[in-house]
Amino acid sequence: MEIERKFLIKTLPDNLKDYPNDHLMQAYISTEPVIRVRKKNDDYILTLKSAGLLARQEVEMPLSEPSFLHLLAKKDGLEIEKTRYKIPDSSGYLIELDVFEGAYKGFCMAEVEFPDMKSAETYLPPSWFGQEVTMDSRFHNSTLSARTPAQVREFLDALQKM
Repeated sequence: MEIERKFLIKTLPDNLKDYPNDHLMQAYISTEPVIRVRKKNDDYILTLKSAGLLARQEVEMPLSEPSFLHLLAKKDGLEIEKTRYKIPDSSGYLIELDVFEGAYKGFCMAEVEFPDMKSAETYLPPSWFGQEVTMDSRFHNSTLSARTPAQVREFLDALQKM
């Protein structure tokens, strides 16, 4: 079970480049159910996710590069590219800060995973976090991938006004 909260970002940490990070490129074969292929640095992963916002089932399986490329050719929508920074939180959790590239260049969002619902519900985010978007499906990566380039521009423009 994956239990995570998502937040927009007010300001990026000053020392962002000092944190470990991964380059991710992912695409969706389906958004209902969620079937995703991802390249994480030099690894290839197939992910299946159940429906849900705060908590949902997630299964990951390794892929070979040829299998990844075969499935990638069947993607539905945009590829999502981002650098994910792994930032330790003062409360002991790991913040995964996504700095988007490609179509969503300039967009940033953080996710924090929790071992149980009580931990998720009592978490106090750091001051550099912005609005929480956990319950807003517009911020799921699968939803981001389903937008046209014009809709991406509208989405990013609307974020500037939030």
